[in-house]
Amino acid sequence: MLPSQAQTVENLTPDQIRQFVQQAQASGMTEVQMEQLARSRGFTDADITRMRQRIQETVGTPNRPGSASAPVVIAREQPPTPAPPVATTVSPATPPAPVVFGASLFSNASLSFEPNLRIPTPRNYQLGPDDELVVDIFGNAQQTYRPKVSPEGSIRIENLAPIYVSGLTIEQAEQRIVGRLRTLFQGLNSGGGIGAQVTLGSVRSISVTLLGQVVRPGTYTLSSLASVFNALYAGGGPSPDRGSFRDVRVYRANRLVKTLDIYNFLLRADQSANIRLHDQDIIFVDHYDTRVELTGQVRQPGLYEAKQGETLRQLLTMAGGFADQAYTASISLLRNTTTGQQLLTIPTNEIDTFTPRAGDRFTVGSLLSRVENKVSIKGAVFRPGDFALTQNPTLTRLIRTAEGLREDAFLNRATIRRLRDNLDPELISVDLGKVLRGQQPDMLLKRDDVIEIISVGQLRQNQTVSIQGAVNQPGSFPFVDSLTVANLIVLAGGFTDGAIASRLEIARRIGSDTSGVPTNQNTQLLSFSIDRNLRLSPADAQLVLRPYDQVFVRTSPRYEAQKGAVAIGELMYPGPYAIRTSTDRIADLIGRAGGLKPDADLPSARFTRRGEVVSVDIQRILDSPSDVGNLLLDDGDSLTIPRRTELVQVRGEVLNPATVEFDPAKSLRDYVSEAGGFTSKAQRGKVYAIRANGKIVSTRSFLGLHRYPTPDRGMTVIIPGEPPREQNRLSATERAALLTVISSGAAVVLSVIRLFL
Repeated sequence: MLPSQAQTVENLTPDQIRQFVQQAQASGMTEVQMEQLARSRGFTDADITRMRQRIQETVGTPNRPGSASAPVVIAREQPPTPAPPVATTVSPATPPAPVVFGASLFSNASLSFEPNLRIPTPRNYQLGPDDELVVDIFGNAQQTYRPKVSPEGSIRIENLAPIYVSGLTIEQAEQRIVGRLRTLFQGLNSGGGIGAQVTLGSVRSISVTLLGQVVRPGTYTLSSLASVFNALYAGGGPSPDRGSFRDVRVYRANRLVKTLDIYNFLLRADQSANIRLHDQDIIFVDHYDTRVELTGQVRQPGLYEAKQGETLRQLLTMAGGFADQAYTASISLLRNTTTGQQLLTIPTNEIDTFTPRAGDRFTVGSLLSRVENKVSIKGAVFRPGDFALTQNPTLTRLIRTAEGLREDAFLNRATIRRLRDNLDPELISVDLGKVLRGQQPDMLLKRDDVIEIISVGQLRQNQTVSIQGAVNQPGSFPFVDSLTVANLIVLAGGFTDGAIASRLEIARRIGSDTSGVPTNQNTQLLSFSIDRNLRLSPADAQLVLRPYDQVFVRTSPRYEAQKGAVAIGELMYPGPYAIRTSTDRIADLIGRAGGLKPDADLPSARFTRRGEVVSVDIQRILDSPSDVGNLLLDDGDSLTIPRRTELVQVRGEVLNPATVEFDPAKSLRDYVSEAGGFTSKAQRGKVYAIRANGKIVSTRSFLGLHRYPTPDRGMTVIIPGEPPREQNRLSATERAALLTVISSGAAVVLSVIRLFL
């Protein structure tokens, strides 16, 4: 098959080109026939030339098959394809246009209606000019002839006079040809050991004209095996706007030979009228006569064409009948009149006899969502839901259908929500216990009644108890009757390791019983003990909890999780260490780490707590452990003592920020000079240094003289820059205007002073 017009020749891959050549060779198409087919598909001569070049580049010169069988050549001669209509902007509120039933048959790209050329030649096929015959001689003599019917209607076989076969069927032509071949082959087809068979090779092409209301009227070149549907598909089918799908006429030699109803094929797969076409046949599509629209709850809404005498029932059958949710009691009809439109209602008993008119619009409505005989029950029953009123006319009957009441049902009152005749809601209360005991008459139900039976638990607040403190899973738990402290501790996952073995405490709300409780006390506290194995005494273990009780489990005063600190760097035994007592300090940590290594740089040591660097003097701490800088250790503290470094960094407003070697003989100005000196933006009086241990040392100034920090190993010198100038300074024009205003004000003041002097 040829590629589609949307797929240009340049976009074809080599595999697609090879597949195209293989298909063409398998179908027996000649190069000329392939070009004709390409032109019929909308390809230009330039596209065909480029396609020939791509084939030669990909597979070389393809084998040109003979004319074993004729293709379906759809070469439209006239008129040109009309340009597609210009797309217009459609409002979102505009409903989609109804679909014409049958139009998609000829617009579906997956359907081609091309005749099958790989079938035995029909025995009633009449030969004509350009048909090719295959005459096979087999048996004691073997010979094959492939004569072609000439324009005069005859074929030529060597050593024989012309044989006229035009207008004959294959059987008739075979009898005539075999009779003439007997002059060359004695005993042909007479049992003498020699046989002959005549078949059709390639078929001829015919010209068919499509007129009337078709999408692309004109003259088309088709295979002689083509049918009416082949020609209609080539021309785009009947026009959806004007053409008739039920009155397609075929004229041959100025005589009507067949009328085709496309609906017979669409609805019943009937192709009895899809006859094979002859050369110079004319297919005429008339205007549609009666077209009606079916919308709503039908299986296939759309526009349908009705013949004279067809009823609404037949149209519904064409549309697939009613949909599952269709309202079938009546159908709404909007009919055109001479001055406007008229609305009609067609009852069910008239559908079989009602005759549609042109322009009728039938609408099948939907079923109402309202259920005619529904009652509902919910709440404390075993099977709540919706039930039929006809089978459950009373309250007791409905409860039995719902599998009865649950054990927690509240029997003193049930509610029935009902709609009055004017649809106003109404709430009816029923003493359910008396009705079930027969002390009150049973309640008759009505349509859409909703019975709600509440449970006892719905009438009280959600009751909980909680436990906090030294338990594995503290939190709130639903209250249940006979819940003891021991059970609650089990629900909380038991005691933690640090639970105290002296007492527990319960905080209880003061209810109606206030005996022995002071007037200003709102909570009652209950204390009890547990043994060393964290077991309650027999009396306390049986203590029954009340709703909203809060149980507190205390932790031992001396119980505490292990804490640790880390000492890393130039130490004999760096690593993590546990904090033994609450009085452990930095000096103790260094001592437990085995002391310092020879290369330890104490001035650069850093002490970190909770991610922040704390400035400490390790040398002073080691010299005097009682110094205030010898801090108490805390969990997560980190001490880092680096190896001695011999570098100094200069950053900020210098010409060339750099890192240079440390020299005790150099001053801070010397290091700045090695970094290129100060820039014009440098604030020399605000130079500061960050020592290796994180301590900041600033410059001291007196009477314009600056005393810079003394350099040290690992120090970073920072030269800050001047802040950016303010952007809101007045421009020259604004300053001039302001001076003018001030001068004018001064003149006014002087004038007033002279007036009073």
